[in-house]
Amino acid sequence: MSETKRVRTRFAPSPTGYMHIGNLRTALFTYLIAKKNGGDFILRIEDTDRERYVDGAVDVIYNTLRMTGLIWDEGPDIGGPVGPYVQSERMGMFKDYALQLVEKGEAYYCFCGKESLEEKRQETALTDRPEKCACRHLTPEQVREKLEAGVPFVIRQKMPEEGETTFHDEIYGDITVENASLDDQVLIKTDGMPTYNFANVVDDHTMGITHVVRGNEYLSSAPKYNLLYKAFGWDVPKYIHCSPVMKDQNNKLSKRNGDASFEDLLKKGYLKEAVLNFIALLGWAPKGEQEIFSLEELVQEFDISGISKAPAIFDPVKLRAINAAYIRKMTPEEFLEVITPYIREVVKSDDIDIALLASVLQPRTEVLTDVYEQIDFIDKLPDYDTSMYCHKKMKTNEETSLEALKAVLPVLEEISGWTVDNIHGALFSLIEKLGVKNGWLLWPVRTAVSGKQCTPGGGVELCRILGKDETIARIRDGIDRLSK
Repeated sequence: MSETKRVRTRFAPSPTGYMHIGNLRTALFTYLIAKKNGGDFILRIEDTDRERYVDGAVDVIYNTLRMTGLIWDEGPDIGGPVGPYVQSERMGMFKDYALQLVEKGEAYYCFCGKESLEEKRQETALTDRPEKCACRHLTPEQVREKLEAGVPFVIRQKMPEEGETTFHDEIYGDITVENASLDDQVLIKTDGMPTYNFANVVDDHTMGITHVVRGNEYLSSAPKYNLLYKAFGWDVPKYIHCSPVMKDQNNKLSKRNGDASFEDLLKKGYLKEAVLNFIALLGWAPKGEQEIFSLEELVQEFDISGISKAPAIFDPVKLRAINAAYIRKMTPEEFLEVITPYIREVVKSDDIDIALLASVLQPRTEVLTDVYEQIDFIDKLPDYDTSMYCHKKMKTNEETSLEALKAVLPVLEEISGWTVDNIHGALFSLIEKLGVKNGWLLWPVRTAVSGKQCTPGGGVELCRILGKDETIARIRDGIDRLSK
């Protein structure tokens, strides 16, 4: 392949439902290779497996790529110079290409019935030297007779029976196989449709694809691909075979086993930018220590040499940490926008200060759904045990807390402007007047207004968030509880 050829990569998903993590990683690596080299990122929909086709799945592909910023330069919806970009719309040309190989002696008509083929497959399943089909040796006259008689056929690739085939992978290096170990794969099925392997090669060539990113389960098929390219006289693209994303050392990530898809992670409260950043680090390592990257930074940093041969382990702890880093980097306004829908799932009251609540939640939130448990006391004070008022470090117990709340109540009632500054000023003036430690007074206040040991923000912020009437009602409730 010429080094001066413009880099063109493709993401070619099948519309079979959700976007799983491994599939999105393939899309990301494919995008990064194109953009790092100033090339084109192409979207091709491979929809010929109608048994697995899921209605609406194409929209899932579009929406996921758009959400993550992986915008394609050519594709089914925007067109381009080498369309159509939907595989089912490209069916007319594949048989013609297969017939070219028949003419060259690189492929042949196979008239073996399905049962015969299955028997032969079972017989050779345990050998590394599959038996070649006798149809390889039919004369042109014999082939013509069978075609004229309407005998069903497939078209098979005629693999060399001797020698070796070497292909180069950018990650695994040179891999050599004996040609005798390669079976004569089907190119065109009895219904005239191409097989996946054949259609991929033809599509990639006719679309000018220079780099192919795919899972390493296709390594065993790469020699067959190379022999097809050689038979046609076409340039071979650069292969980048990636190891799988694993749940642990022994199990692949699988939606069937309940593992999260991209959509699932968003529903769980992860930010799309954080998920994409995390996925980039699954099986790829940057050269430096930096791990938090914007998409633009990934384009600059990405290098194929950083992709590992070892399987990538999906580490939920690391994903959570990356998501937390993204939340910390947000401006208060950005965080308020993304967290408000989550707050409103729990808090229905219109009287609370949402902006202040968001500001105290931001440093305490790693995943957006964390807020549910933190704010469940706002609409309704939970029932709690008065032992929560006892805090060794704050030097409080039930008796001192009752004393503190009785002192706090009239002070809060006298505040005219219910602001953080006014509440803070009033409570700290009382602390100074009583000659007590801050915690001695503020711990009982926080306990009384929240009924929880862990809260987003301290007593001052919680009073402001709840509003004056609700705060005073809860202080009185605390006094009642402690008086019993």
